Amino acid sequence: MTQKDPKLLIQPGPQLRQQMTTPVVMRDVWYALTPATLAGIWFFGLGALLVLLTCIAGAVLTEWYFAPEEKRGYYIGDGSAILTGWLLGLTLPPALPLWMAFIGGVVAVGIGKTIWGGMGANIFNPALVGRAFLLATFPIAMTTWTAPGDFFTLSSSLFALPLMQSTVDTVTQASPLGLMKFEQIDTPFVDLLFGNTSGSLGETSGLLLILGGIYLWWRRDLDWRIPVGILGTAIIFSSILFLVDADKYPGPIFTTFAGGMLLGAIFMATDPVTSPLTKKGTWIFAVGIGILVVLIRVFGGFPEGIMYAILLMNAATPLIDSYTQPRVFGRELDSK
Repeated sequence: MTQKDPKLLIQPGPQLRQQMTTPVVMRDVWYALTPATLAGIWFFGLGALLVLLTCIAGAVLTEWYFAPEEKRGYYIGDGSAILTGWLLGLTLPPALPLWMAFIGGVVAVGIGKTIWGGMGANIFNPALVGRAFLLATFPIAMTTWTAPGDFFTLSSSLFALPLMQSTVDTVTQASPLGLMKFEQIDTPFVDLLFGNTSGSLGETSGLLLILGGIYLWWRRDLDWRIPVGILGTAIIFSSILFLVDADKYPGPIFTTFAGGMLLGAIFMATDPVTSPLTKKGTWIFAVGIGILVVLIRVFGGFPEGIMYAILLMNAATPLIDSYTQPRVFGRELDSK
């Protein structure tokens, strides 16, 4: 005689289980990044793909090395190291020597995440930590941009020996931000929208980056307040400057679509580990990034400012959280 299933099944709590886990979120971001990444590889060729894969290799190997031996499969399986290397690769020049890209991946995970205590304990965005290290250590290589060219052409600079000076044998071209800042030359909006410009691998198609952000919002993987706040603040600030002197300052459309603004606002500033937890805090965080980006681009020494803006506001996140905590309901009991 077989026992029938009971009509009422009682199980210990919790009965409701959240379907959103770290691996699921990581995969969603992979899907969102794929179109813009493929566009960058299409424009810059196989060399860009090698840079991207090398960054991922450096990040994953570092994660594997520092993870506890019995949990290495879990640490690698959550996909966070792959995403860190992926995002780092999207911020790098397509012809960057591969050994530099590998070091960037190592630093991104080792210094950007592991030394803080691992997943969920870091203060700064790991991919931007890796890029900041590379920019401070190899400034010439990190500011040498190649123009879109033949898909199968590989620059010799990719295979330069470690610590040896390399030359770029492909066509170099200033990025749209560099042209605007130093020569006051605007870039056509169509090129910014579809990605036919020089710059980092991830500064390609603004349209595809926006579509990726919409997908993440639809999947509830990001807080919409952060990208909206960053872009809205940058648009307002740049519009004011543009009205003051249109020949000197870039307009709001250029500010939004040029450089790494969309990549940073949608995929990096929204990192839940390094951004505020409260709604009011996210607005403060986003407005701060938007203001800093425009200030650095217009009045600073670098054409780009999204990396430093996000890192500076990452540092301010604990303070923002502490001052924007919601009021606790109830009252303290009298101790007498």
